[in-house]
Formats: sequence, structure tokens, C-alpha cells
Amino acid sequence: MPLSRPLAPMAHPLLEHARRVIATHLAGRDWRQQWPEHLTWPSQGCFVSLKVGERLRGCIGTVLPVRATLEEEVAENALAAATRDPRFAPLRSSELPSVRFSIDLLTPPAPVASPAELDARRFGVLLRSGSRLGVLLPDIPGVTSPQQQIEICLEKAGLPESARYTLECFEVQRFSE
Repeated sequence: MPLSRPLAPMAHPLLEHARRVIATHLAGRDWRQQWPEHLTWPSQGCFVSLKVGERLRGCIGTVLPVRATLEEEVAENALAAATRDPRFAPLRSSELPSVRFSIDLLTPPAPVASPAELDARRFGVLLRSGSRLGVLLPDIPGVTSPQQQIEICLEKAGLPESARYTLECFEVQRFSE
């Protein structure tokens, strides 16, 4: 028997987890009490991005894992993106329904000998100079070249264009609402 309407796409469990963590936090409860015991993926670096329409509303992540499980990594990065991204005021409960979530799972960074090895759509960039660090995810609207990626990373790290730095790249698996 045919369906009368198409099925809605299934949300990835990590996207549902990130939304539930933020909703629980905004309601004044500890998200750990809502822990999805059935989810236990090995940890890896990840970024959680929040958008309203096409406008970024928060983005925080870890290049390498710092927590025991991916669920913890996603939860803490989602909370940080919603409440501690210094570029934005903390998210309010009234905004949550209009927020779209995106989660990027990162491969371990690999050294890059030359910007010619980069591809702005495929690779994210990690720029290091001493203790300063600039990170940019791949496939960002409006960023079409490795040179743009490097310029943005220099700005994020608070470095002049003349700074000496090393480059690393990584790939992502992206889940979006």
C-alpha cells in the first residue's frame, strides 16, 4: 500500500543528542541525566555548528578528542557552541526551535607541505604558529580557495600574514539537519 505522504528524513542520532543536550541545559537540568546509554562510539575530534537560516549562531569543536566517548564530545561541544562561543550571546530557549545543527567528525590532522596540497571543499585547515592555532572546517560557503582558508586561519589565530606557520589538513564526515 503506497504512503499518502513521503517519510521525513531520519535525523542522525548525534544530531538528536546535541539538540536534546542543549534543550535539557536550557531547561535548567543536567544533560547527563538524559544520557543515551545505547550510544557509545569511540571518541574523535568534532565540531558542532548552530545556524539560524544561513547565519552562524555558534560553532565550537575539538580537533582531537578530549573526552572518553563521541557522545560526550558532541554534548560538550554543543553546549559550548550554544553558550560559550565568544562571538555570540548565549542561546535562549526561544531560539532553539529555529536552530539547525551540524556536526563535523574529523579525521586526525595530517601535515601539509604546501598550500597546493589543499582543497577548500575537501579539506579543513589547521594552522599553527607557536602556541597560536587557527582552524577552519572544509566546504564553507564563500571560501573557495586554500589561500582564503589560510587567511581566515591567520585571522582566527591573531597572526599577521607575514607570520611563520605550519599547516595540517583534515577531512570531515558532516551530519546536518
